[in-house]
Amino acid sequence: MPSFDMLNDLIPVFVTLFVIIDPLGLVPVFIVLTQGTSAAHRRRMAIRACLTSFFILAAFALIGEGLLGIFGIHMPAFRIAGGTLLFLIALEMLFEKRSQKRNQRAEQVHQELEEDHEAEKAEKTKSSPTANATAPGPTIPDHEADDISIFPMSIPFLSGPGAIASVMLLMGKFEDNIAMQASVIGVVAVVMAIAFVFFLASNIVAKRLSPTVATVVSRLLGMILAALAVQFIIDGIKQAFFQ
Repeated sequence: MPSFDMLNDLIPVFVTLFVIIDPLGLVPVFIVLTQGTSAAHRRRMAIRACLTSFFILAAFALIGEGLLGIFGIHMPAFRIAGGTLLFLIALEMLFEKRSQKRNQRAEQVHQELEEDHEAEKAEKTKSSPTANATAPGPTIPDHEADDISIFPMSIPFLSGPGAIASVMLLMGKFEDNIAMQASVIGVVAVVMAIAFVFFLASNIVAKRLSPTVATVVSRLLGMILAALAVQFIIDGIKQAFFQ
């Protein structure tokens, strides 16, 4: 049974990872990238993207500090650099630039995939003039639907540089507490489970969440993330120069 102090420590861990991974903000991206596909395909993409992202983040949580050591990078320097990165992400959230960039990237990837589909259809039409007569409706067949689970859903959206840096910073913060480090990985799993649920119910979430509410929530979480990022920087400076 976790203690009260442990729960107090886990709350900022959850907030940091939830804000950085931003499963709610990724719902429109998932809708765009899986447009025209079947429910079974969307489910497979959601499962694969969330599982892949969990294993990527868990791997960096466990061996990330060792990788830094290979390059001669110590945790105080990484705390300062990682905190700065998170602060820049928080600024983008406060000024609504993060969601704009993410949606633009999703639209670009979707357009590229659509162009590939059109090219494939044109080739099939040339080779088989009767293909259009037997073509299915607007839903893309599963065997023709693109696999967007690894790129771009897992990398860079779910387990991008910000999420990787956050996990490593949180693991470093609790470097002498195995239980808390295990809890950090557990929180990653919880956030991925939330992302999976949001993706499965993406159409419902998109309809229920008005743009105004999404903007208010994004800016509020951005402010919280900015404060957490500054704390990481302060901790890094203290450890580097005063310990």
